[in-house]
Amino acid sequence: MKKIFLSIAVVALTTLSFTTVKHDDDSHLHINKELSSLEWIGKKVSGQHAGTITIKEGSVKVEKGLVTGGEIVIDMTSILVTDLEGEYKGKLEGHLNSPDFFDTKNHEIAILKINSTKKTKGSIFNVKADLTIKGITKAIEFPATIEVKEGKLAAYAEVNIDRTQYDIKYGSGKFFEGLGDKMIDDLFVVKFKIAANN
Repeated sequence: MKKIFLSIAVVALTTLSFTTVKHDDDSHLHINKELSSLEWIGKKVSGQHAGTITIKEGSVKVEKGLVTGGEIVIDMTSILVTDLEGEYKGKLEGHLNSPDFFDTKNHEIAILKINSTKKTKGSIFNVKADLTIKGITKAIEFPATIEVKEGKLAAYAEVNIDRTQYDIKYGSGKFFEGLGDKMIDDLFVVKFKIAANN
């Protein structure tokens, strides 16, 4: 059974500029919105679409050079489609903003709250967090590459999320039969590349 995979990817960071993180102090680094942006890719049986979404604000807590917490606020109303033009672009953007998907009129933001990180190997950490979409909060866990070096911090992560847990059931084979090539996978992938500074 073929499925659709949604993917949100942040534009790669080519330059990072941060104030020095003092390893013997607690630090709150504010996410740099100009360097941190999100890109999404959605797949279906008959093809795929791509677009962007904006980080509204956020911060990362660093203690002794390690990320111990943080919060990323995503502006759900900023969803754009970049691989279509005109009428088709407008229709897809409207559908993504509708109650079938993210219902952005009533739920303008999504929030990823980082609760803890645990080093597993090298610069790879296991991250425990709470993800809120459409006002629904679920605990999630995922691996991330987190680097704090010479006053610079960058985080990279790929997160698998079951959209049906957030009342996004449109096109789901769990809830509807006979969808054929219109069926959408219950999972979507979020890829993060985040920059932050004081």
